[in-house]
Amino acid sequence: MTQRQAEIIGLIQREVKPALGCTEPIAVALAVARAAEIIGEKCSECRHPDWRLKADFSISAEVSGNILKNGMGVGIPGTGMIGLYIASALGAACGESEYGLEVLHDLCPEAIARAKELVDGKKVNITLADTCHKLYVKATVTVSNPDTSDISASGAPGERHSATAVIEDDHDHIVETWFDGRMLQSSRRKTDAPDEIPAEGITGKDIPIQEIYDFATHAAFDDIKFILESRTLNLALAEEGMHGDYGLKVGKTIGNSRYDEVFGKDFMSYAMSLTAAASDARMAGCTLPAMSNSGSGNQGITVTMPVIAYAIRYGTDDETLARALILSHLVAIHIKGYLGKLSALCGCVIASTGSACGITWLRGGSYAQICAAIKNMIGNITGMVCDGAKVGCALKVASGVSGAIQSAVLAMEGTCISEHDGIIEKDIEKTIMNLGQIGSVGMQNTDNMILDIMVCK
Repeated sequence: MTQRQAEIIGLIQREVKPALGCTEPIAVALAVARAAEIIGEKCSECRHPDWRLKADFSISAEVSGNILKNGMGVGIPGTGMIGLYIASALGAACGESEYGLEVLHDLCPEAIARAKELVDGKKVNITLADTCHKLYVKATVTVSNPDTSDISASGAPGERHSATAVIEDDHDHIVETWFDGRMLQSSRRKTDAPDEIPAEGITGKDIPIQEIYDFATHAAFDDIKFILESRTLNLALAEEGMHGDYGLKVGKTIGNSRYDEVFGKDFMSYAMSLTAAASDARMAGCTLPAMSNSGSGNQGITVTMPVIAYAIRYGTDDETLARALILSHLVAIHIKGYLGKLSALCGCVIASTGSACGITWLRGGSYAQICAAIKNMIGNITGMVCDGAKVGCALKVASGVSGAIQSAVLAMEGTCISEHDGIIEKDIEKTIMNLGQIGSVGMQNTDNMILDIMVCK
């Protein structure tokens, strides 16, 4: 493996990881969990293993507008509830920060019951932060010493402690922690641009489509076969969505034989049903993790499931599937590099562009045809807005899959949107940059208006 290949694999491993629940409320739960852990680490009176299920918590979370927008209406795993309040309370009751985006991995009935008590008791407060960061959470947890003869014999009853954890720019990037007004740790990135993320190694912007294609087609299989875990996790979610009654049941309905005269039994309907079913389950609070992409579980589902559906339908071997998934994931990561983690542009636009490339390659497409598929997608569903994470996202996911397959088929037929049309340029990288500019800069007023509408309903 060359140094450059190692850097690309490092980028994939940073951006493609399991996530339990929608990543915006999960980011809030993660910050709250870390703050609660700090209190447990610093206070001798909080040594009992069950102290977090009994402590008198007060939780305050300041969040950016995009976190608020994406956290208001989405299901929280295992609770039958939606939103940031229950996610915050669960972070205090049972969250483990070492799990990252799977912070609620240890969810149990006792923790759910305690979290609901905290919410019902008005112990959780969510406010809009004054920040330039689109992805920002500042969580403060305050606790009074448990007066229990059953938890600890030390500590003065009524004494209060507080801890704070701050997340910026990445859903699992804790940049600052505090205890009782004293800073414990700070690792803020040294950049004036809030959404520029110079992590170790390369970023999505640093790997153009040509290099992505070359890597996906030539990297040693042993070096990239880890990506097949995307199939394991996201296919399990899809199967859960197809068998359960989650959300709007978009995927289950498309796949229902009662509607064969509408949707048929072709590959497009199969891919739409599987992908939407995974989104149905995830957005309605299913307790299975998704393999995310660029901090988004829905994006991870949409970037992989159409490709996986193709492999299932047509008997693709593991190595070929792994290469298609690497291509799909990296294209989405590259485009996302120009948009930032959160924007007014629906993530399924980016993710389904990635899956269009994966499908094109599986059908024998060349580099030029993959570029054509990207241009066809950007000329098609650019402008689809993100109005928060919710069960209705499955409808957008299904639309994205449909667009991806259309774009791939047209590309294979030699059809590509001309550079004379709209935002499409002859150069593929300029076309992607145009999309990024529209989503990150041009649609900012749209983003603000969407949030205003949502919070005033």
